[in-house]
Amino acid sequence: MAWFAAGHFAIDWPIAALWLIVPAAGLSMSLSPAEVGLLFTLFSVGGALAYLPAGLIADRVSNRSRLFVGTFSWVVVGYALAAVAPGFWSLAILLALAGMGNAAWHPIATGILTSTNKATRARALGMHAVGGSFAEVFAPLSVGLLLSALDWRGALALSVLPTVLIGVCFLWVVRAVPVSKSPRINRKDLVLLLKAWRGRKGVRLIAMVSLYNMAMIALLSMIPLYLAKVHTLSPAKIGIIFAVMLIVGALAQPWVGAISDKLGRISVLATGNGLATLAIGMLVLEPPFWFMIAAMAFGVASLDAVRAVMLAATVDHSDRNESTTLGFAFTLLDGIGAVGAALAGIAAGISWGAMFGLSAGLAGGAAILAISSLRGSARPNDLRSIDPTGGERMTIEEAKAEHARRYWFL
Repeated sequence: MAWFAAGHFAIDWPIAALWLIVPAAGLSMSLSPAEVGLLFTLFSVGGALAYLPAGLIADRVSNRSRLFVGTFSWVVVGYALAAVAPGFWSLAILLALAGMGNAAWHPIATGILTSTNKATRARALGMHAVGGSFAEVFAPLSVGLLLSALDWRGALALSVLPTVLIGVCFLWVVRAVPVSKSPRINRKDLVLLLKAWRGRKGVRLIAMVSLYNMAMIALLSMIPLYLAKVHTLSPAKIGIIFAVMLIVGALAQPWVGAISDKLGRISVLATGNGLATLAIGMLVLEPPFWFMIAAMAFGVASLDAVRAVMLAATVDHSDRNESTTLGFAFTLLDGIGAVGAALAGIAAGISWGAMFGLSAGLAGGAAILAISSLRGSARPNDLRSIDPTGGERMTIEEAKAEHARRYWFL
C-alpha cells in the first residue's frame, strides 16, 4: 500500500506541476485563457485514450510488473520531450502523449487495490489517492519556486525527477506485485459490463462522474491564471496558495472514503458536491481577497475529498473486472471531464465571475444527480428489496435499521 501511494505520487507529480507550468507557458506564448484551457483539455483527452486500454490489458495479464515499469518510462520520456516543444500544437500533442503514460498507471494500480480490498474499497482508493494528492500539493509549491528562477521549460524538465527516482525503486518493488488469479476478461465480460452501464442507474452515475470532474478541472486549470492576472501574484505565492488549497482534500480522502464504506457512497457524494457548489458560488460575488481564498480552498477541498468515493461507486456499480471498470471511470473523469477546462477558459474570456459560476453549476449538477439517486433508492415501504450486504437476506427490522443508517441524508 505504501509503495502504491509512493508510485502514485511519482506518476502524478508532472501532472500536478502542469497546473502552474501551463499557465506560465501561456503567459510566455501570449495565449488567451481559452487557449490555456484547450491545452489542459487536449492533455486530459490524450490521457483518457489510455485509461480503458490499460484497464483491459491489466485484466488480461496475470503478471502486471512490466506494465508498472513501462508507465514510469513513458512519463519521463514524454515530459522531457514536451519541455522542448517549439509551439502551441507541438506542446499540446507531446503533453497528450505524456499524459497517456500517467493514465496507464491508474487502472492497473487501483484495480489491484479494489480486487484485494473488496470490503474497504473506498478507504484503499483513498490511501492510494493520498500519494497523488500530495503530488498535487507539493509539485505546485516547488514549481512556483522554480518558476521564480527558471522558465517554464526548465521547470517542466525538472518535474520528472521524482518519477525517475521512484521508477528506479519500482524495478525491485514490482517483484512483490501479486499475480492475478482472476480469470481473464473475455467478450462475455465486456457485454455484461456494458449492460451494467446502459441502465438508468449507470447513465446517472456516468453523468455524475463527468459533471464532478468537469467542475474540478475547470477550477484547477483557471485558478493559477486568475490569481496571476487579476491579483498579480508571483508564481511562488500562487504555488503556496494552490498547495494549501489541495492539502486539506488530500488528507481527507482516506477518512471520507472510510465514512462512505460505512454510510454509503451516494450520501457522501451529495454532501461533498453540495458544499463545493455553495463555496464556489460565493466567488461569483467577488468577495474580499482573503474570503475569496478561503471559499476557493473550501470548494476545491470538498471536491478533492470525494474523488476516491466517486471511483469506489463505479466499482460497486459493476462489481466485476476492477481494472477495466476503473479504466472506464478514469476515462470519464479525465476525458469527458476535461471539457471543463475548455469551457472554463471560454467563460473566463467573458468574465471571471462567469467562470466561477460555470464551475459551481457543474458541481451543483453532480450534487443534484447524487440526491436524485438517493431518492430513487429503496424506500421503507419496499424494505424486502434492500440487500446491501451483497446477497445476505435481512429481516424487516434489520432492513429498517439499515435504511435509517444509509439514508440519514434525507
